[in-house]
Amino acid sequence: MTRTYKATGINLKSAPMGESDRVLTILTREFGLIRAVAPGVRKHRSTIGGRSELFVVNELLIAKGRSLDKITQADTVQSHPGLSRNLGKLSAAQYLAELAIASALSDEPQEELFWLLGEHLSRLERLSDRTEIQSAAVLMAHLCHGIFHLLALAGLAPQVQVCCATRHPLIPNFTDPNWQTGFSIPSGGTFSLSELANLEAELSSEIGSLYKSASRSRQTNSSKHLTNFEIDAKELAALQQLASPELGEGIADRTTWVSVENILRQYAQYHLGCTIRSGTSIDTYLESFEF
Repeated sequence: MTRTYKATGINLKSAPMGESDRVLTILTREFGLIRAVAPGVRKHRSTIGGRSELFVVNELLIAKGRSLDKITQADTVQSHPGLSRNLGKLSAAQYLAELAIASALSDEPQEELFWLLGEHLSRLERLSDRTEIQSAAVLMAHLCHGIFHLLALAGLAPQVQVCCATRHPLIPNFTDPNWQTGFSIPSGGTFSLSELANLEAELSSEIGSLYKSASRSRQTNSSKHLTNFEIDAKELAALQQLASPELGEGIADRTTWVSVENILRQYAQYHLGCTIRSGTSIDTYLESFEF
């Protein structure tokens, strides 16, 4: 007898299958990440076609299958039609969906992740559809906010409040236009520049010793390589506000948020071991603005 189960889930990814079906990657509250076939949804008269669109939240009845489960019933709880109104909002939503897929567990409840992702998708949807430069800055700020929160829930958020080496607080100095601090991706966050230089020398020495032996060099892990940035006061201040539940009233300029997103993108890809393909769409969106 066919086994069925109920779940509430949000569609994060879709791929065609056969002539009329789709395979959906769904984040569910009850069972984490699942992949299930939505049969016949590509047919013109499909009764659940619209329910298989991205970012639609459905109450699902699913039949267990040998290789893939099959959706037998879907009732929509919420949808996010506003996300498709411009490239920026859609790309940002897909970006967060990729992070959720990379960090979600399967066969385990993922209620916190489900609600967190849903909240950030709703925030993106409520943003202005205007294509002016300030709107781009606000969009990038909200994208960075979502990235940081998803990383934090996965236990991977970078340390941005103190130097990772000394544990001394890092306070942005806006009075000095040349003020900078460091950020190391493999080492997990911010460093004073002197400590970052020490870390770089240490790791470079370690890498050099590994390459002395051909047999050992073949075993060198790319994670030994130091990836770092020198960030200014605005960028540090932007990073430091991302842990807050809400963004502050004063949104930094667009250039700052573009830099912060670049740092977080490389950081997330490194620590999650994935490529964020929607980052290319964000880059395309930003090309329409003069920076």
